[in-house]
Amino acid sequence: MKCKIILLLFYILFIFNSNLLSEENNKTLKVGLLAPLTGPYSEIGNSLLYSLQLALEEINDENVIIVPRDSGFNDEKKINLAVENFKSQNIKIIIGPVTHDEFEFVKKYNNMTFISPSNVDPEFTNNIISIGVSLESQLEALTKFINKQKKTKTIIMYPKNDYTKLIEEKIINLNLRNVKTFPYTPNPEVLTGEIETLTNYSQRKRNLKLRKKMFEDKEDDQSIKELERLEQLYTLGDVNFDSVIIIDFGNNLKSVLTSLVYTDVSQEKVLFTTINQWFDESIFYENSIKNLYYPSVNYNEFKKYNNKFFNKFQIYPNEITILAYDALGLIYYAWKKNGEINSVNDFIFKNKIKGKIGTFSFKNRKVTQELDIYMTRNNKFIKF
Repeated sequence: MKCKIILLLFYILFIFNSNLLSEENNKTLKVGLLAPLTGPYSEIGNSLLYSLQLALEEINDENVIIVPRDSGFNDEKKINLAVENFKSQNIKIIIGPVTHDEFEFVKKYNNMTFISPSNVDPEFTNNIISIGVSLESQLEALTKFINKQKKTKTIIMYPKNDYTKLIEEKIINLNLRNVKTFPYTPNPEVLTGEIETLTNYSQRKRNLKLRKKMFEDKEDDQSIKELERLEQLYTLGDVNFDSVIIIDFGNNLKSVLTSLVYTDVSQEKVLFTTINQWFDESIFYENSIKNLYYPSVNYNEFKKYNNKFFNKFQIYPNEITILAYDALGLIYYAWKKNGEINSVNDFIFKNKIKGKIGTFSFKNRKVTQELDIYMTRNNKFIKF
């Protein structure tokens, strides 16, 4: 399998470079790919390369040329060498860099435009446009959904880690209404106690104990029935919120959900939401949660893309590669519309742009994705 992948990669690179030899400069669109094609993250880089091969086949225009160059990972020297090579070939539009940390290395190339799959900053940054599924787009989609469900007291929960400050800045900038924040410790042993405080768990336990005492010595039918009802409860009294947004993933997300259920937060009264999970099926096995909602890219298109990728290359793609696929389509659209691409200003469109992941808008030098809301139920992803 490994030999087949290497041969396939060689074939793609050969086709790209062969196309370069036959190009006519005034009729071709040359797009650079800045990605980790070697080293520990080469799987991501090669997956991006395959994705662009699929996009080229769909565009079906022999005048579109991809020029891949190795960026390493947070390697300033390799990135500079790659960009200088693009520059020598008069390539002005580049897909990459892959991570937000690498933005500082390419900002100085003012006459070049970079389209990055990063989701950290949706606003145009100098000569860089990020088309990743931003936290801003996800929070906007979730708050609209929560408002439609007539929920008015939302808690945004997020872990205390290296991204805490960034998350808090984004929440402040969005100026959300009827929202409170709750940073928590990822350590499960500490987390449960913090959520007990958030949910006023101890007091609600005491409420139940006191209420049961009121009926324990009574023998009338009404008191007996009430005591039987109370025996089925774990706590008495509601929490002071009716919806939660959990900004977390994987086992950390599952720990938060488990703690909320442990502290007897009613799933009938409180709406449980989280951010984009890229349709991670492991969430199906979190049996304590009946319904979990989150904003996401279009599921049907995501499945079609994954299947097409697998059928072509016999491996499944990294999630971010669908963003590179859309990036090439976006670049091609701008090129056909404007005749050339000179700066990020060529990507300020009045109309919305439909891609594989969903619909983009590019207003006020800011990228916004219109995301769908999905729910997990009976081991399925269901569009709400």
